[in-house]
Amino acid sequence: MSTGFRVRRIRGLDQSAIDGPKAGRTHSLVKLATRLVTAQAAAAAAIGLAYSRRHVPSVLITLMLVVALLGLAALARTGAHTAWLSAIAFESAYIMFGLIRFFSTRYLGGTLFGIITIGVLLHPAVARAFSGAPAQGERAFGAEAALSDAGADAPG
Repeated sequence: MSTGFRVRRIRGLDQSAIDGPKAGRTHSLVKLATRLVTAQAAAAAAIGLAYSRRHVPSVLITLMLVVALLGLAALARTGAHTAWLSAIAFESAYIMFGLIRFFSTRYLGGTLFGIITIGVLLHPAVARAFSGAPAQGERAFGAEAALSDAGADAPG
């Protein structure tokens, strides 16, 4: 027997020895939500600037909205639960603003995309992806890996 020591594996499959959870690894549903918010920003810019008729306040409001949507996309990219809550709050406000603007001036400008985005964000699988909780299949697989190394320190 060598004078070295055995290291029992107690981390899950998604963790490294130094960093904890793997850095840079994002769930595919978080990426989907981020892409939807980015596409919503592009659609809002295209529609808002095309129909602004060079009216300076409309152009400024559209640009501020696009910057806010891009900031929300950057926040959502982190995959944190707080980012998910912020995205839902912002999208709700965006939809309400869009509906008020629709009833007052008959301008829809990206509100439908906001409704689709909030529908995706409220899906239970996306909420789980943002909370960091593993799905049922992932939990069982991670438990098997931990149990398989349980006898590593046994004598013999």
